[in-house]
Amino acid sequence: MSQTPKVISSTELPASEAKWITLKKIIYQDANGNERLWECAERKTRKSTGIDAVAIFALIRSKTNAFPLSTVVIEQYRPPVDAYIIELPAGLIDEGETPESAAIRELEEETGFLADKVVESSSVVVNDPGMTNANMKLVVLSVTLEDAMEHPEAKLEAGEFIVKRVVALHELSQELQDYSKKGFVVDARLSHFAAGYNMAECIKAGKFN
Repeated sequence: MSQTPKVISSTELPASEAKWITLKKIIYQDANGNERLWECAERKTRKSTGIDAVAIFALIRSKTNAFPLSTVVIEQYRPPVDAYIIELPAGLIDEGETPESAAIRELEEETGFLADKVVESSSVVVNDPGMTNANMKLVVLSVTLEDAMEHPEAKLEAGEFIVKRVVALHELSQELQDYSKKGFVVDARLSHFAAGYNMAECIKAGKFN
């Protein structure tokens, strides 16, 4: 990349011109029986599965224990916040795909890593329910390498500018703190996972007793 991405302009977008999302006015009845108004954003891309997207957590292992259990995160510029975000690999689910097959595809496209199995697939979750009805699944994938860490080439589409970073799980929380100090913004889902993992390790070590 020869230039630093930046927002050039920002204007209100009529819903009739929006390609990917739309705005909805919701009239609902609250617990007291009163009618109330809510505004939200909706994706126009939801397919027949009823699930918009997947986020992928890869567990990267070595058969010879040449490196500690690791995962992969990505650096990507996001125009709505005009900043580089550190986040999990993720993507929309295509028609005819299961969330799990979409996760395997997206992991390979964004990072080059090829999963050997699905470890876990979450129930459908939401990320910002006060703002949007967008939903997703978190899919945990296993990536087993023969020996030393490998750095396969991603299969990015035109216009995608993604940098992958492999991080040892026990260093993830500190790595995200370091990213924040450098001016990056950490995605909430990744931040919450790292915080939970760190807390679990602290509890296991008896640090909260």
